[in-house]
Amino acid sequence: MTTPRIIFAGTPEFAAASLLALIDSGRVPCAVLTQPDRPAGRGKNLTASPVKQVALAHDVPILQPATLKDEGSVVALEALRPDIMIVAAYGLILPRSVLDIPRMGCLNVHASLLPRWRGAAPIQAAILAGDDESGVCLMAMEAGLDTGPVFVCRAMAIGERETAGELHDRLAAAGSELLVQHLDEIIAGKLAAKPQEDDLATYAPKVKPADAMLDWHEPAIDLVRRVRAFNPVPGAWFMIGDERIKCWAAQSQAGVDAPAGTVIAAGPDGIDISCGEGVLKLETLQRPGKRPVTAAEFSSQIDLAGRQL
Repeated sequence: MTTPRIIFAGTPEFAAASLLALIDSGRVPCAVLTQPDRPAGRGKNLTASPVKQVALAHDVPILQPATLKDEGSVVALEALRPDIMIVAAYGLILPRSVLDIPRMGCLNVHASLLPRWRGAAPIQAAILAGDDESGVCLMAMEAGLDTGPVFVCRAMAIGERETAGELHDRLAAAGSELLVQHLDEIIAGKLAAKPQEDDLATYAPKVKPADAMLDWHEPAIDLVRRVRAFNPVPGAWFMIGDERIKCWAAQSQAGVDAPAGTVIAAGPDGIDISCGEGVLKLETLQRPGKRPVTAAEFSSQIDLAGRQL
């Protein structure tokens, strides 16, 4: 079989794992599409995406258009004469004019068990919903949002205390393995794609900082999921005075008769906050500009006992 010409489109660490797996397996793309460099870190210096960093390290040509909707981007991609485009968390919508360029179509590596959690934040959505499992799929792309037929999926259980960051790393590894394992079958037409059941679809919109706020009127079990779902980005948070405090680890336990937001205990094993249902025990906290600390160390900095948050 003639070696196919591959364009790889992706941006974050999740995508970088698949790109590196392709390169390590001898399937070096003819070009990489990734989002433009963005300001990052305290210095807000322009920083290359993880996918761009992998491409640079392996001398793969890089394209970084701000949009794919202009004629120049389409012409540049057509000139590459790709057989297939592999997409993983690229972050830009692929218009029909781009989807139609590769003669074998576009293949997406998606971090959910489709049709559950179509959209930009499937890992966070699965944890927020209390799902027992997540997974990764290889999907043929269509113009709709993650609506295309699915070639293959791999499911995995979500750990009781697993964070989004931890689940992300496992799914990134599984996705890269699945891609390398089945790419030749897909290209050869030996693996059939099955249509999704649209009536079972759920959606995972892009995460906003406000989504990570801890509302003490919610059940404690839901707040624990929020802490896990937004670790490491953007970090679950609540306010003490004018300070935005981030919470990186917490557990739920049986409730007491106290208004939501009441600090009912602040000891070495955690800070207990009464919730709409149950109690949230805060275990690891971080003040603005400071390092994360245990609840015991945090309590030595701020006296919370009996306070209303």
